[in-house]
Amino acid sequence: MRPTHDIVVNVSVRYLAEQSLPDQERFVFAYEIRIHNRGHLGARLISRYWHIVSAAEQTQEVRGDGVVGEQPFLVPGGEFCYSSGVVMPSPVGRMQGSYQFIDEQGQSFEADIPAFTLAVPGALH
Repeated sequence: MRPTHDIVVNVSVRYLAEQSLPDQERFVFAYEIRIHNRGHLGARLISRYWHIVSAAEQTQEVRGDGVVGEQPFLVPGGEFCYSSGVVMPSPVGRMQGSYQFIDEQGQSFEADIPAFTLAVPGALH
């Protein structure tokens, strides 16, 4: 039997050179998130939490309702995709976090967003 809550989060990242200003310490990254509900209950994404760290170990925490103005409901086997972005003060950084859900039976739970790297091409060896 599948677990009640089995949310899988996948992330892909790209550097936006055309929006970045390296000489002003402005590095812009876009990321696409794919959230897949592999559990056997539907669930609504209620809120998000991000922990963002730059190469200089500057940290920022972001909390908010839903994602991109939505609080999507994921049916069992369903998925939700969205794109967003972040501006970093360094050419390398990382992000990770979690989504808070409520399942169709009213139970709250969290799904981890795995850590991912933000890096200007060529910045890492």
